[in-house]
Amino acid sequence: MGKKNKRGVAIGAATSIVGIVIIAAALGGWFEDKNVQTITVMGSTTVLPIVQRASEAYMEKHSDVDIRVSGGGSSVGIRAVGEGTADIGMASRDLKSSEKKEYPSLKKTVIARDGIAIIVHPDNPVSSLTLEQIRGIYNGTYTNWKDVGGPDMEIVVINRDSASGTREFFWKHVMHKENFVEGALEKNSNAAVKLTVSQTPGAIGYVGLGYVDASVKAIKINVNGELIEPTVANVLNGSYPIARSLYLFTNGEPKGVVKEFIEFILSPEGQKIVEDEGFVPIR
Repeated sequence: MGKKNKRGVAIGAATSIVGIVIIAAALGGWFEDKNVQTITVMGSTTVLPIVQRASEAYMEKHSDVDIRVSGGGSSVGIRAVGEGTADIGMASRDLKSSEKKEYPSLKKTVIARDGIAIIVHPDNPVSSLTLEQIRGIYNGTYTNWKDVGGPDMEIVVINRDSASGTREFFWKHVMHKENFVEGALEKNSNAAVKLTVSQTPGAIGYVGLGYVDASVKAIKINVNGELIEPTVANVLNGSYPIARSLYLFTNGEPKGVVKEFIEFILSPEGQKIVEDEGFVPIR
């Protein structure tokens, strides 16, 4: 082989090595912008759509911030922020006494209000229930829709999983801490509950107000003969009986970019996102 050919082979080999090093460096994060600040948010699937939309809007204005949002349920979010694996925990319920004891430094911020809608399949002719009837369905007293004025059809009870803050609130404020019926189908998100109800004619479930759409029918709550729809207006005026606050938790008072992001959600622009997502703004 001539000197020129040898030189060409050597240069080609060197170029290949440099290319491999550059690729490895990129994959290994050597060229990442060290000035980018990352916020990790975990928790409630009810709060999730608010924070996802807010994070997108915030990152459009702040290219030096990377906000990573994931679900898992309120209990997961609270534990993650308490143990330091997340900067912010999303929750659709307040802290349990055990959580207050285990994570005494957690601080909460209310970012929105929400109604819990009781949903059935769109073809189900039942359009209203009392809280007592809903509790009866979920504790197993009523097992057929004819028991509550509907057709002769088995009731398929859809529940949330044990990590859900929505389930915790429902258990306290609707069930009065009674046991749920055995055999209920447990789902790990509002979206999963809605999908199952939309595909199951005899099903009943409960979801955050922002998840209600044409694929399911939201039941009116019969309060002393008055039929109250699950709407933002009725949550605001206090007439809808299954309503709650939505929270963000931090370990200690929020600081730096975490504080700025929470303040963005509480700003007029952030509260407009809350409203656009079907929840109730607090400002």
